[in-house]
Amino acid sequence: MITALLAYVNHRVLRWPATIGVMAIALLISLGIVGLHALGVDYGLKAYEASLLKSLDFSEVLMQGMLSFLLFAGALHVDLGALKRYRGQIALLAVVATCTSTALVGLAMWVLLPMLGLPVRLIDCLLFGALISPTDPISVMGILKSIGAPKSLELVIAGESLFNDGVGVVLFSLLLGAATSGAAPTPGEAGWLLLQEAGGGLVFGAVLGWATFALIKSIDQYQVEVLLTLAAVMGGYALAMHLHVSGPLAMVVTGLIVGNSGRARAMSDTTRRYVDMFWELLDEILNAVLFVLIGMEVIVIAWSPSLLAAIVAAIGVTLLARLITVGLPVGALSRLFRLPQGSWRVLTWGGLRGGISVALAFSLTQGDGRDIVLGLTYGVVVFSVLIQGLTVGRVARRVCASSP
Repeated sequence: MITALLAYVNHRVLRWPATIGVMAIALLISLGIVGLHALGVDYGLKAYEASLLKSLDFSEVLMQGMLSFLLFAGALHVDLGALKRYRGQIALLAVVATCTSTALVGLAMWVLLPMLGLPVRLIDCLLFGALISPTDPISVMGILKSIGAPKSLELVIAGESLFNDGVGVVLFSLLLGAATSGAAPTPGEAGWLLLQEAGGGLVFGAVLGWATFALIKSIDQYQVEVLLTLAAVMGGYALAMHLHVSGPLAMVVTGLIVGNSGRARAMSDTTRRYVDMFWELLDEILNAVLFVLIGMEVIVIAWSPSLLAAIVAAIGVTLLARLITVGLPVGALSRLFRLPQGSWRVLTWGGLRGGISVALAFSLTQGDGRDIVLGLTYGVVVFSVLIQGLTVGRVARRVCASSP
């Protein structure tokens, strides 16, 4: 109900991209409730909102619920043939850049936070680096629809965002295991976990995608075929988690196969139309709900002057790390990346963070560093979505204007 009302207000008043608009309104309302509570006239609204959010475990809702649908829907309309032509560039950005950014952000925050009166363990800072370095596919795919970037650039941004969150989740799991056990994994253990999670997710996704393709091809009944895609996502993600392989990567690969081979060779025009409408509608609804939740979560953050200063520092560090690990390589190796001149600016500024980062931060167990990591993550995500999300279109248009 809240999401529907805020979406209506955004459409009639702000007319911003839906995800940004509903998040901004939810954030503004939540801040207003916090202000009224401070004045003693909130009529129990803050307690009600807090109880509502507590009943909806954000990490569980996104990571075990919405994420599979959103990733599948995002991959469904990505051109797999074009994606293969940029597979080397996407792999470099999704794997190497994400790992490097995790280290840079973690070490920089480890140095800066004590200066701001927030001493945090190195492992907590590295956890923050792992959850904040990947670009969020949910945020990026939503913005890409309206920025008007060159197709090659859109493809690389979409491909990077779809795959680097799986890498980020694996890095986060490695570091979380080290933080819990108190012992860092050996290179062999880390390599095996990466192979099992990421490699296993890719293989499982391919098997699931081709199995779904075969089932769809064997019939011509759009109701059943739409249901098969839904079953592949729900059952496939649950099975991936049971097999301890990356569910997010599995959903991306399944979506690519169903959206390309399935659409071209297994679906009638009627089925194709209904599959597209179903997943587009589901994607829009879940995106809106997710970003409303992100806006509301502001009331559970333990704010302080030191944390606000640390958030400003974290925004600068994450942008600088994005520039070093993505912007500079793309700008310096323009021939290798085969992107329009100036694309490094869009890739740097368009590296949006979103719900996945917040969900991973909420998944941390209670401890000295959790509240700080959660506050830093929330601040960076809000800046990313509201400031970068609303202005990346201008940067993209400048690249278009300067491209031959």
